[in-house]
Amino acid sequence: MAKQRVLTGITTTGTPHLGNYVGAIRPAIAESKRGEFDAFFFLADYHALIKSHEPAMVHQSSREIAATWLALGLDTDSSTFYRQSDVPEITELSWILTCVCAKGLMNRSHAYKAAVQANEQNGDDPDFGVTMGLFSYPILMAADILMFNASKVPVGRDQIQHIEMARDMAQRFNHLYGDTFVLPEAVVDDVAVLSGLDGRKMSKSYGNTIPLFLPEKKLQKHINKIKTNLLEPGEPKNTDESTVFEVWQAFATPAQTADMRQKFADGIAWGQAKKELFELINSHIAPARERYEAILEDSQYLEVVLKKGAEKARSQAAPMLAAVRKAVGLAAFK
Repeated sequence: MAKQRVLTGITTTGTPHLGNYVGAIRPAIAESKRGEFDAFFFLADYHALIKSHEPAMVHQSSREIAATWLALGLDTDSSTFYRQSDVPEITELSWILTCVCAKGLMNRSHAYKAAVQANEQNGDDPDFGVTMGLFSYPILMAADILMFNASKVPVGRDQIQHIEMARDMAQRFNHLYGDTFVLPEAVVDDVAVLSGLDGRKMSKSYGNTIPLFLPEKKLQKHINKIKTNLLEPGEPKNTDESTVFEVWQAFATPAQTADMRQKFADGIAWGQAKKELFELINSHIAPARERYEAILEDSQYLEVVLKKGAEKARSQAAPMLAAVRKAVGLAAFK
């Protein structure tokens, strides 16, 4: 029996941080190592162009994200790891799906509706600053998924709509041209969502992240910036309201978590708690940090790995696209 296919995309618009690691990268790599699924991981660099018009940033982010996944142990022999822009079949499929996708479906996209609402509140034209990339990116996302007939797509709750849209497009295509695409399902895991330096969700858009592979001194400085309350040493502290404890728990063993919970009850000083948090995180990521820095410096190695992954991906994409082209009438004359 064939394994179910799982697909995960990583948009190349920033430096991976602790929240990315805990919420997405670590569980995805662990899942891929279990071998239960046929796993596809890709750098969503075409999606990055929607959010950023800074070529150097997109390029550097692609390098950092690729190096991060490899340093943390992604097995590229048992999974398929590729750059979206290295698989041209995806963009061709995106256009074909555009031709069966109703505009009204895109009108309901959360991102587009949020942009329109913000413009209207500012007294601007509803579509001010809205590119066709922003408007139609759910179609490209559908192409990413349907290209490989992924049956399971791990997403956050805010992304469920996009999987539903991909299903709608697949159903419409299948209705018009015959059964071609598997209908994907969203897999929503209750993954850990880390708070950032200011207590809000750790996010690049908030500028409150702790980059994953900071050098030791910079990592310590970032951890020292985590917002805490004014409780003095010796005063009991509430673990439920502490970002320091939340991050600790994401990296600690159950025994270490219980030990720190007791220290909070005993009134550990915030400075000491942050010092111990730094030591825990640093011990956890130090070996991967060394691999990351070495990989990041070896651009040739990164290219070899990604090109090999693209070949694997295209070996799946080419026959699928050929079937799609034939289905819609784009076949060779005989």
